[in-house]
Amino acid sequence: MVFLDCFENTRVIYLGIGRALAFSPAGTPSLTMTWTPNKITFSRVFLGFLAVVLFGKNPWLNLLGVALTVSAIALDALDGHVARTKKMATPEGAQIDILGDRMIENMYFTYFAVMGMVSLWLPMLFFARGAATDFLRGIAMKAGHPGWGANAMLQNKWARAVVVSRWSRGAYASLKCLCFCYLGLELALTHGPVALLGPVTTDLQATIRSGAHLLAWTAAAFCVVRGLPVLLGGWKYFAERLPAQATKQHTEGHAA
Repeated sequence: MVFLDCFENTRVIYLGIGRALAFSPAGTPSLTMTWTPNKITFSRVFLGFLAVVLFGKNPWLNLLGVALTVSAIALDALDGHVARTKKMATPEGAQIDILGDRMIENMYFTYFAVMGMVSLWLPMLFFARGAATDFLRGIAMKAGHPGWGANAMLQNKWARAVVVSRWSRGAYASLKCLCFCYLGLELALTHGPVALLGPVTTDLQATIRSGAHLLAWTAAAFCVVRGLPVLLGGWKYFAERLPAQATKQHTEGHAA
């Protein structure tokens, strides 16, 4: 019986390996995992979460967290590239990509706010802006206006340039990456008893802190600017639904 149990366990293991491997025409095994935009998004969220977990442990783990941060932001560009080149772009995938952005920026800014390195108002601003724009995007999608295409939510060319153009998304992602990496390096170099730079002068500490606040609030300003067209454009669809909802409730009340 023990032999049969071992045989059965081995068979299950090999079946699992067989599902993970496929054979090329030449008969050699090759991995069949296909990287989709959504898998890349989930991977970058995991890397961002891991980076935040590593921050604050010791200087070398802080530096590893910075490297993982760069990797997570780089994957943000890769998922869009894969979606375009493989023609895998979908409205749902776009929403998952936005969700990944929200999770990463809120994780980082909340952590640095808890550490006292940025204002607590910063993650609150990012959360409020993200919740409002995502809510209005959802209403626009229900009305048949997705994030892109001929019937897109944003029709004005300037609004599209600010929100969905490659230069805007690239600049915003780069600015957040620079901000997160700067704060991570500040942790490694100047915070704690084993900081790599050791004790620093008050003037140097003030200069480093000023740079952190400048980057953080610049990212916040860019966040608000990119959100304004969505707020203004999405409010139109929200306002259109209000009379319809009121009429429906009034009719149902009379019917009752």
